[in-house]
Amino acid sequence: MDTLEILFLAAALSMDALAVAVCKGLALPRLRLKHCLIVGAWFGCFQALMPLLGWRLGTTFAAAAAKVDHWIVFALLSLIGINMVRESQAEDAPLDESLAPFNMLLLALATSIDALAAGCTFAFLGADPVPASLLIGACTFLLSGIGVKLGSFFGGRFRGWAELAGGVVLILLGLRILLQHLGILPA
Repeated sequence: MDTLEILFLAAALSMDALAVAVCKGLALPRLRLKHCLIVGAWFGCFQALMPLLGWRLGTTFAAAAAKVDHWIVFALLSLIGINMVRESQAEDAPLDESLAPFNMLLLALATSIDALAAGCTFAFLGADPVPASLLIGACTFLLSGIGVKLGSFFGGRFRGWAELAGGVVLILLGLRILLQHLGILPA
């Protein structure tokens, strides 16, 4: 893979994290730089580590991961999204602004499962996974930080709908991933 192909791959793999980062930013009542850095670091690190893990697993587990990754992503994003929708219906419910490690771990895992599968292709192609993984992580870090800022900007103006919109986006994102992997939607 050449650098341009890896850059396109990095941007494509970052889109799920970007969407979730926007949703997280919607929930933040007052944005600080550290929020962007925390979300970017979680998503960027997982997006960088998962291709390395996928490459390491290589051909042995590539078929098994490809068969279930979309179900895992769908389940995680749907559960998080349903919880956000449920919380949006409660009166005076606080927005889910938590950047707690367990919450961020679930989100980072959900958005990086595809990167695991992408890492398996590095083994098939004989590509060096380290530069590609670093570029994927850096791209995801940057886009996720920008996503939190965008979400915060819009969340301050539409706080009543922020949690509902974020939950619906997560559910639809999980559904899109599932339908693409099942061949119902084009990839």
